[in-house]
Amino acid sequence: MEGTCPSPIPTLDSMIGFRFIDMAPLIGNIMTSWPQMEPMQNNLVNYGVTDNGIAVIELCSDSAGEPLSEGKTSVNTYTHAMMRDIDEAVLKARFDDDVTVIVLTGHGEKFFSAGASISMLDSVSPGFKYFFCLHANETLSRLEQTPKLVIAALNGHAVGGGLEIAMAADIRIGRKDSGQVGLPEVSLGVLAGTGGTARLSRLVGKAKSMEIMVTGRKFSYEEAREMDLVHDVWAGSLSDFHQDILDYAGQFTLPFAASKAIGNIKRSVQSGMEIPLEYHLALERELQSDLFQSKDAKKGIAAYVNRKIPEFEGN
Repeated sequence: MEGTCPSPIPTLDSMIGFRFIDMAPLIGNIMTSWPQMEPMQNNLVNYGVTDNGIAVIELCSDSAGEPLSEGKTSVNTYTHAMMRDIDEAVLKARFDDDVTVIVLTGHGEKFFSAGASISMLDSVSPGFKYFFCLHANETLSRLEQTPKLVIAALNGHAVGGGLEIAMAADIRIGRKDSGQVGLPEVSLGVLAGTGGTARLSRLVGKAKSMEIMVTGRKFSYEEAREMDLVHDVWAGSLSDFHQDILDYAGQFTLPFAASKAIGNIKRSVQSGMEIPLEYHLALERELQSDLFQSKDAKKGIAAYVNRKIPEFEGN
């Protein structure tokens, strides 16, 4: 339902078809607060990890893509320096064994990200622009291929390269009435060149993506949800949105979710979509075989048989 956050813990009825013991202790353990954020090297991305293993990557810059200073609006446009910070934050979360979920969001109430800094693009050579786009593609592919669930918490406008960043996430949730989405690059005489044409067409289809990009129009999160570009739209203040996102992400953390299985599901979907069906089925079998040998699969199956709630360990 619009404006509400789904329950962070699925009921056991929905999991295995019968009522079980009081789940209050488990639900209590999943609640967490926004983490202490620390700036990355270029002061354009903030990073923090909650006590239950949710890594938060927060874009933070002014309209020129410079570090945010007093009196400036957090537009969260990106330059090569910000993309390097994003890249490093993704790697930090990837290599942290305690992190099972990544939340990607923007600083402030108005923008998730307004995309690439136009002033930066105006000041560099065509060669730099090419390698800038190449590195952005590599960074977002790294995010997309990281075998941990990535949730884009769209706190405001997500336009141009901002939407391109969001499309590399696995789940996208918009904050109601906080802004618009779109790929308006055609108005600059260019295309959405950091994954926009590739990912949008895969998410919403050829015809719809063409209409969105050649018109360059911007539209609401509600319309984005109708075309499955975002998964849901939640109402509330920014602080409420942050808490709802953490509560929602908590259901995918240990011990409630089998993070290894989630990672393998992501690998199968991400890689399998680009290969013939028979190869995808073979990949799926290998990933399933890997899971059958895991401790979590043994725990999950045994818990089902014995009518208990499994407590997963991620291995």
